[in-house]
Order: sequence, then structure tokens, then C-alpha cells
Amino acid sequence: MSLALYRKYRPSTFNEVIGQEHVTIPLSNALASDQIHHAYLFTGPRGCGKTSSARIMARSLNCAQGPTPNPCGICQSCSDLVANGPGSIDVMELDAATHGLVDDARDLRDKAFFAPVQSRYKVYIIDEAHQLGPGAANALLKVVEEPPPHVIFIFATTEPDKLISTIRSRTHHYPFRLVPPGILAAHLEKICDLEDIKVAKGVIPLVVRSSGGSVRDALSVLGQLLAGAGKDGVTYDIAVQLLGFTDGALLGEAIDALAARDSTTLFNTIDKVVESGFDPRRFTQDFLERLRDLIIVGAVKESTSHILRDFPEDQLERMRTQANLIGAATLIRAADITSLGLTEMRGATAPRLILELICGRILLPTTDDTAFVARIERLERGINFVTHSAPVVATEIKEVTKVAPQSNEPISPVERKTPIRAAAPVPSTNQPVGPVDIAALRRLWPDVIENVKKRRRLTWSLLSASAQVLAVDDSVITVGIVNAGARDSFVRSGSDEILAAAFQDVIGLLRVIDVVVDPSINAPQYERTTEELTDADQLTGTALLARELGAQVIREFDR
Repeated sequence: MSLALYRKYRPSTFNEVIGQEHVTIPLSNALASDQIHHAYLFTGPRGCGKTSSARIMARSLNCAQGPTPNPCGICQSCSDLVANGPGSIDVMELDAATHGLVDDARDLRDKAFFAPVQSRYKVYIIDEAHQLGPGAANALLKVVEEPPPHVIFIFATTEPDKLISTIRSRTHHYPFRLVPPGILAAHLEKICDLEDIKVAKGVIPLVVRSSGGSVRDALSVLGQLLAGAGKDGVTYDIAVQLLGFTDGALLGEAIDALAARDSTTLFNTIDKVVESGFDPRRFTQDFLERLRDLIIVGAVKESTSHILRDFPEDQLERMRTQANLIGAATLIRAADITSLGLTEMRGATAPRLILELICGRILLPTTDDTAFVARIERLERGINFVTHSAPVVATEIKEVTKVAPQSNEPISPVERKTPIRAAAPVPSTNQPVGPVDIAALRRLWPDVIENVKKRRRLTWSLLSASAQVLAVDDSVITVGIVNAGARDSFVRSGSDEILAAAFQDVIGLLRVIDVVVDPSINAPQYERTTEELTDADQLTGTALLARELGAQVIREFDR
């Protein structure tokens, strides 16, 4: 039977303890200067090195050349107390969970006065010290306060507040902490090299994430993955499935759908999550963490890689684009809704239902301040989008007509008028790779809108505030606009030609533009005051939107 990794690579000196320099350095200095206290308290989360450091402390105290921060490793005490060694009769490790009774404490107190058999100090390591009962703690109090000169106590606990204050006040307290991801990842990579097993890119960050900063938990997870490795080593897919994390492709698809406000793709992604066997709770948690990552990416800008070390630069670049598309206010609002929904998943309601409700709430426009800021961001923010295309010669549409409807004619919801046909733009060398479906087109819609903005601000103001792609076929792209006034403005201004040219430039898709009225479109609406206007372009867009909302007519200036 092989030895577990967390036992095999347990540290034997303070130099081998990772991520706890704030503790190991002062302890080493105290040992070097022979400033030894009679009682120590090691606190911190599980698996961060408290018990291992207590054993190292005992080894350093009883070394033949000690007390020393660097045990010789040769003497009897060092050999007995090395990691996974046989142990020493003068170093007693007790678990308060099973030795926390008054009788156990009295027995320990009575035996403490006997001199050590072969070592310099008799060391008592009391693990899970917070589980000492009040009677047992009080029974130990006198000997902890005034121990014999050859006795040293080391208490280790994850919950120091539960240890009685009279014992805490008599100890030197050293708080351990979780190991930073970068340090832990480097440690795990070193162990993989020592084990001579190939680990695919992205696996180590998953292990670090699942451990939560605990070295012991990380080594336990890594040991499981290494034990099940095949001839190709540990693959990313196997790690994702064993650890229960969501596939990054599904998260990316969900975020892209959120950026495009594409409810169809977002709910299809949820269906894929369930059909693939992923836990909706885990997907929700991973989705919340990705929203957090995007908020950081949007806020930090330049030094993102120093905070999000687990992501390669190409993925960080994609996340920057997503963060700019969605906007900080929308991300924060989505994170709040997701966090609340994650709490609701603890009940008896089906997790998939809660997840679908979360997505519905995120897409639903509200009237609170955060939603209003998000809508303003969507209208005002200028973004550089990444286009995705491949060089191919496009074919022209032979007959292109343009028929403008009567602007005073009443239009019912989702009523299709005479199609607006855009004049054929100049042939482009760009054409999309593979078939274009509606989901892909909606994800690229923000890129198209940005291209429109560079061509004409008036067209951009109409589309960014109140339009969405409804359908696409071999000859027509159908675009829905939220009301008849916006549609009429779109037609009269010749914006169909601008939009057709933008589609061709960004996606390489040469299609006729068909504009219909669809008041059900989930697109933001804005009101702006004249004090907020900084240029003629903004004034033009505001005037049109104000007219659509029934607000007062704002005079429109020529550029």
C-alpha cells in the first residue's frame, strides 16, 4: 500500500513548511536564541501545518545540537521525530477529541512532573485543543501556568475562541493561515515532478481551488488524481469530472450569452449543464466565481494577471472583452442575484429550477439603482471589440430594394411591415467560418453594434438601446426594434445600409436587413438630461430616446 502524499511529503524542518513564514521565522529565531517559552498555541484552518510545525518544534527542541531551528537529522531524537518516523517516548501527541475528559487531564498532569526518559524536554502536543471540556481545561490550568522546567505544552486548534481564556493567556500565540494559491501551486507542481507523472495544463489550478488553501487537502486531491492517471498522465477532462467543477466552455458560453442578453442561449446552456451530469449547485457557484473574476478584470485592467494567476493571458484577454461588453454594474447585479440564488438552493426546491430563475432575474430589467447604472453603461460606454472572421470572397446579392414604410401607420406588437432591403455593400473578404446560427449571431451582436458606432452615432444610439437580432436565414437578417418610433427613425435615416455593412465587416455575412417591431425585446431604455450631454452625437441619441419614452422633445443639433 502506497503512502498518502500528505504523509509522504510532510515537512521535517521549518524550512520545508510552505506559506507560513510569519510563524516559522519567529519560531526559528526563538530557537536560535534559546528564548523558549513553556506553552505555545498554534491556531489556523485545517491542513495548514499546525500539527506538523508542533512536531518540528519538538524535534528542534530535543535535537542533540539544540535547541536549534535546523535539526541535525542524525541524533536519536531527530531520527525518532522525523516525518513519518517511529516517534519519541518523550513527545506525546494527544487528541483532545478523545482525551478531553477530566480524568485524562489529571493523568497528564500527574505524569508531567516525571523527568523525560532520554530527551531534553518532555513535550505535550494537544491537538484539537478547543475540544477540551471545561473541567479538563481547568485541571490542566495549574500545570500549564507553572510547569516543571522540562515540560513544554503545544496546543493546536482551529477554533481558539473555544479554548478557555485562562489557558490562552498563558501561551505564545502563533496564528497559521491558508497557503496562497501561487505558493501552493508551485509546491504541487514540484511534487508532480518528483512523482514523475505528467499533469495536463489547468489541472493544478483546479486542485488548488478545490483545496481552499489547505496543503493537506490539496495533497489528498492530487494523490487521488495521480493514482488514477493513465499512460497520458492526469488529463484536464478527468480532473474536471472527478473534482465536480464546471467545464470552462459551459461557463464561457453562459457569460457570452449574458453579454449579448441572449436568453435562448443562456437557458440552452443550463440544459447542457444538466444533461451533461453537472451539479446545478456547483455550476451556480462556479458561475458566481466567474462573475467575480470578470468584476476584477474590469476594475484592475493592467495588473490582472497578478491577481488571477490561474488564467493564461489569452483567456484573460477574452475575459476583458466580456467584462467590457457586460459592464461593471451589470456584473455586480448579476453576482448579487446569483449569490442570493445560491443560498436558496440549500432548501428542498430543485436546483435546476432555482438556477433557471437566477438567469431569468439577471436578464429581467428592473428599476433599482444598479440596473439603471447598468443601462447607462450599455448606452454610453465605448468598447473595442474583438472580431472573429476568416478571409473568403463573399458573393453579392443581385437584387436589393429599399422600401420605406409610412411613419404614421399604426404598428401592432411584432407586426412585420414591408421588409427593409439594404443596398448591397462593397464585397468583403470576410466570411464566417461554418454555418451561422441565431445564437452565434446574437453573441456577436455587440461587436456589430460597435462597428455601427464607428460608422454613424445615430444608428448606434437606436440599435444599442432598443434592438436585437430575431432571426437569420440564407438571405435575410431579421432585427427587432422595441417600438414603432425607433423603427421609423431607423428607416428614415438609412440606417439599414449602415447595419448591413457592419454585419459584413465584422462577421463577413452579407444579408438583407428586415426590421420589425417587437416590444418584448429585453433592451434597456434611458433618459438623459441636457446637463449630461457632452457632444452632438449624444444629444441626437438622447433626443430620439426621449421621444420614444414620451419625454419632452430635446432639440437635435447637427454634427
